[in-house]
Amino acid sequence: MRTSLTAARSRRVTRPLAAVCAVAAAAGVLSACGTPGASTPAAPADGGAVSTAFPTEKVTLSILTSDDSPTTKALTAAFTKLHPNVTIDYRYTPYDNYDTNLGLALGSEDAPDLALLNLLGNTAKSGLLRDLDPYVAAYGWDKKVSASQLDQWRSPGKGNQLGTGKLWAAPAGFSLVGVYYNKAVAAKLGITAPPQTLAEFEEQLAKAKAAGELPIQVSNLDGHASFIFQALADRYQDLASSSKWAFNTPGSTIVNEAGTKAAQKLADWAKAGYLPEGANGTDNAGSITSYAKGQGLFLFNGSWAASAVEKALPGGSGFFTLPGEKADDGATGVGTSLAYAISAKAKHPDAAGAFLDFLNTAEAADIQLANGFMPVAHADSVKPAPNTVMVDYVTAWGKVSKDNGLVPFFNNASSTMNTTLTSQSQQLIAGKTSAADFLKALQADWQKGQQ
Repeated sequence: MRTSLTAARSRRVTRPLAAVCAVAAAAGVLSACGTPGASTPAAPADGGAVSTAFPTEKVTLSILTSDDSPTTKALTAAFTKLHPNVTIDYRYTPYDNYDTNLGLALGSEDAPDLALLNLLGNTAKSGLLRDLDPYVAAYGWDKKVSASQLDQWRSPGKGNQLGTGKLWAAPAGFSLVGVYYNKAVAAKLGITAPPQTLAEFEEQLAKAKAAGELPIQVSNLDGHASFIFQALADRYQDLASSSKWAFNTPGSTIVNEAGTKAAQKLADWAKAGYLPEGANGTDNAGSITSYAKGQGLFLFNGSWAASAVEKALPGGSGFFTLPGEKADDGATGVGTSLAYAISAKAKHPDAAGAFLDFLNTAEAADIQLANGFMPVAHADSVKPAPNTVMVDYVTAWGKVSKDNGLVPFFNNASSTMNTTLTSQSQQLIAGKTSAADFLKALQADWQKGQQ
C-alpha cells in the first residue's frame, strides 16, 4: 500500500516492513490553534511541553513524503494561505526508496519536521518520532476522531503491534473498502435499494444469478477477493477481534468460527458462479471496465476506484459497506489512512502540530475528498458532486466513522500477508484449497511475523 491514492488502497503493511485515511472536526478553520501569543500547555513530549500558539515569525516547515498524489501539496497550500509566514520545504522521495531511507532522514541533523509514514517499523522504537499524545490532549483530537481511526497509528513502540500505546502519526485522509452496485443492473432485477442484512445481500446475489446476471465482479489478480473474505469475517465476529488480528496482538487467530464461516462463504459463492470465472486473471482496471459494461451487479473495491468507476459509468453506481447479520448492526468497513508523524528532531514541532490539527478542519476535509480520500472529519459537511457515487461513499464513511467501525486491512497483518492472501484466495475460489487450509496458511504467515 503506497501513499499515493493507489497506495492508500494498497492495504498498508503495519509491521516493520510496510504500512499506509480520518481527520477530526474543529469549530472553524484552525480555531484550535488559538491566536498568536495564546498557549495551551500539555503533557511533556520528548522533554518539553507543547503549545497551540502559532508562531508569528517566519517559519520553514519541512515535510518529507512519498505521496505522489496532489493531496499533500493541496493541504500544505491551504495551510500556508492561512499562515503566510510559513514556507513549506517539500521533500519528495519515490516510494521504492522512501522506507529504506526514512530512518536515516529522521536521524540526520537535517531531519524534517513532518514525515509521511508508510509503516511504523522501528521509527518509534528508535526514538525517531515525537509522541503525539500531548497534541491529542492539547487539541482534543480524541474527541473529534474515532478511536478506530487513531488506533491504526498507536503502538507501544516496538512497531510490530498496533492498536494500543502512544500515537505516532496523525491521519490525513482515509481509504474505505465496500461494495459498488450497478444501478442499471439492479433496476433490471427489480432491486431498488442496497441490502440491509447479509441475508438480503445473499438473496440479491441469488436473484442476479437466476436472471443470468453476474452477481459479483472482482479482480483477484491483485487479491481483491480478500476484501470479500475480510468484510464477511468482520461481520461474523466483533470488530475488536478482527482489529486485534490485523494489529498483530499476541494470541490472536483467524482460525476461528468467524474466519471459517467467511472463508467457506467465499468458496461457496465462487462455486455457485457468483464470481467471474476469470477473476484470478483480472486486474483492478479490468474489473472496473467489465463492471461498467454491466458484467456484475456488485463490485468489491475501495475508494481509490471511485473516480475510475464514475468515469466509466457516470451516475450509474451506488455504494454501501457490507451489512451485518441484523439490520441494526453498526456500520463497518475495511480501511486505512495516509498519515504524518512529527520528527523527534523537528525544528518547529508546534507548527507541525498545528498542521496536523489543520487536517481535522472542514477545509481540509474538502481537499481530502477532492483528491479521492475519505475525510477524517466533517464527513457530514463535505459536498461531493451530485448524482455521483461519491455521494453514497461519503454517507457510508460518515456511518462508519460514527459507529467507530473502521477495521484495518488483514493484508497488513504481516509483511508477507498481502502475498499470502492473494495466492490463497486465488486457490480458494478456484476450488484448489479448503477453507480450513486457507485459514491455516494465513495464521502460519501471521505467526511467522510474530517472531
